[in-house]
Amino acid sequence: MKPLFGKVGVFGVGLLGGSVALGIKERFLAEEVHAYDQDPMALEKVLFLGVADRVHTEVGPWVGELDLGILAAPVGALAELGKALAPWAHPESLWTDVGSVKAKVVAALEGLLPHYLGGHPMAGSERAGVENAHAGLLQNAVWVLTPTERTSPRAREGVRGLVEALGAYPLEMPPGRHDELVARVSHLPYLLAVALNRMVAQSPHRDLLMFLAAGGFRDLTRVASGSPRMSRDMVVENKEALKEAIEELREVLLELEGLLDEPEGLLRAAEEAKRTRDSLPIVRRSLLPEMHDLVVQVPDRPGEIARIATALGEAGVNIKDIEVLTIREAAGALRLSFATREERERARRVLQEAGYRLP
Repeated sequence: MKPLFGKVGVFGVGLLGGSVALGIKERFLAEEVHAYDQDPMALEKVLFLGVADRVHTEVGPWVGELDLGILAAPVGALAELGKALAPWAHPESLWTDVGSVKAKVVAALEGLLPHYLGGHPMAGSERAGVENAHAGLLQNAVWVLTPTERTSPRAREGVRGLVEALGAYPLEMPPGRHDELVARVSHLPYLLAVALNRMVAQSPHRDLLMFLAAGGFRDLTRVASGSPRMSRDMVVENKEALKEAIEELREVLLELEGLLDEPEGLLRAAEEAKRTRDSLPIVRRSLLPEMHDLVVQVPDRPGEIARIATALGEAGVNIKDIEVLTIREAAGALRLSFATREERERARRVLQEAGYRLP
């Protein structure tokens, strides 16, 4: 079967660019994948990990041989990267980007690159770098596409075909609407994670707070562990929409503060929040994948984690995530995450039969 594309170039090979390149290679969507990055060390990793077939630290005539170019540099660098690529791009080539801000990026790139359509896969991780890239990051993810009146049918069809072939779900909306919505579900949560961690870091009781921080705090602030520079660029580039979202949040927090003196009103607000959270669509590998957790008490003996993993593996139960919650002299605890409720209950039975205590 002939691949969708001949030569594909990925410009910027961090977590997201590397995952796109791996997805293209693993699904045989291109005859050849090229990777461009200004960091030679990153390109060494690209070759070692098999992320691309050929690598480049400079643009040049090779860009004109591409059927498809994917810009995956930090969002603040996309416009300049587009300017550098434009003189080399073939007039019939397709172009897209994976930037998390769209209005400014689309306005800059659609006048520079032929057959361009802006995009943003709603997928990511707190672990940065191409060494953490994997094709599964995009599987079943929502991939926003932001066409305008200038978008060619060729770009729309070609980029949408790429998204679907990578196993993601294309969702079209105007660039400005994208920025408005993503400010509330992605950029604002990042700032909240930064704010909560700053409160802890600046407290005179920092050490005690660090010790007391439990799973809820860790989950809520996990996005702060991503690349600070890339995250900074992301929120700054979308600052207008983000400031509006911050103002909305300020009003909601003031309302909740007032409800502290009205327990029934606070209960109604909490019930509404629960209904909203519980009704979020479950899209595996998307913004908020559902996980089913199990906490296991573990004796402080060598090999216990391996024994737990082996017991579950032999029973055919797949662990999606694992976290050490406590380390004590006599015992510790693990939080195991599973993709489905059924797998969690199977894991519970297996571990109980193996003699482990589950709170």
